[in-house]
Amino acid sequence: MPAMTTPKIRTLLGQPSWTLTDGDTSLAVTRKGGHLAPVTYWRSRGGWQPFAVAPWCREATARKLPPILEALRGDFFCLPFGGNDAPFRGEQHPIHGETANRDWRMVGIERDADIREIHLDMELHVRPGRVEKTLRLVKGHPAVYVRHRISGLAGRMNVGHHATLAFPDGPGSGLLAFSPFIRGQVYVRPVENPAQGGYSILQPGARFERLDQVPRTDGETADLSVYPAREGYEDIAIVCADPSLPFAWTAVTYPKAGYVWIALKDPRKLASTLLWMSNGGRHYPPWNGRHRAVMGLEEITSFFHEGIAPSVRPNELSKAGIPTCFAFHPDRPFTIPVIMAAAPVPHRFGRVKGVMPTPGGIRIEGSGRGKVEIPLDLEFVTRNDMTASM
Repeated sequence: MPAMTTPKIRTLLGQPSWTLTDGDTSLAVTRKGGHLAPVTYWRSRGGWQPFAVAPWCREATARKLPPILEALRGDFFCLPFGGNDAPFRGEQHPIHGETANRDWRMVGIERDADIREIHLDMELHVRPGRVEKTLRLVKGHPAVYVRHRISGLAGRMNVGHHATLAFPDGPGSGLLAFSPFIRGQVYVRPVENPAQGGYSILQPGARFERLDQVPRTDGETADLSVYPAREGYEDIAIVCADPSLPFAWTAVTYPKAGYVWIALKDPRKLASTLLWMSNGGRHYPPWNGRHRAVMGLEEITSFFHEGIAPSVRPNELSKAGIPTCFAFHPDRPFTIPVIMAAAPVPHRFGRVKGVMPTPGGIRIEGSGRGKVEIPLDLEFVTRNDMTASM
């Protein structure tokens, strides 16, 4: 790659942000918290933007919120992941960690004929360490390649990505699917408290093997494979990927828009996907009942969203053999890669039923009609460079 250049920063949707484009894909990343959005795929077809942005992003009152809520949008990296309400060995991390709240430093942008990369970094304060963020666009690939390199960090910690997608086309407009998973479970406690203006409907702690058969507190069953649904409620569930897979995936088909969004990961680095279903169930500030038709599809190694202390200690998932944290070594850098891609799909494509590697890319097969192939560097997530223990 050639020498780095320093890009200008400009305000987008209320946040100072840096931008990058390769022609057909463009992205923006906020300085505060490194939140990735908006991302525009397939600009040559008019462009499609799947990521959600908080409805208060341009409001003056947003500047009085915690940094993570002020910037809330798209995908961001969490170290440690979760609420982090309980201190851990004298450490008090902010919600979703410093990486989702503090300002990132711009290192520079690298460009060559086929690759564009933004490089950011952050020195951690609560527990010493360094995180390097790289956002890559490749010419001809309808994808954002995201990599975080963690170095100088010692001890156990949980991690996660926090991608949030918008579903603007009404109830049931998104069709969800996942690669084979070994455990599905609703969050172990009620997500919200009606006395505080929050409401949930899924049965706490309920286990499920199928997305369309998830118990509710009213005796009915919920179908988590279709969204938006359950308007007026805020719920959380988790699906734990089969660790024997060479790669795992999370996919949403948007039939009306004519696209599929897909995230690809190494299930040994990001063991689970947390589903944050936010559909008007919070009536306290800044949510005020207006955060609707949004779903977080969050690739994590964590005990749900409870934070570092419950994730590091024995918990219901770790006792079942599902990793909820890593043991980091200060002299062994550890990288966490994710690919977030999009592709146009034919009419009646249905939900994704399979993702297969092809020479130079992947083939995405629908449950209905047809399949689509896109160029992609799948080895970005399948290269085996584990340097931290579980």
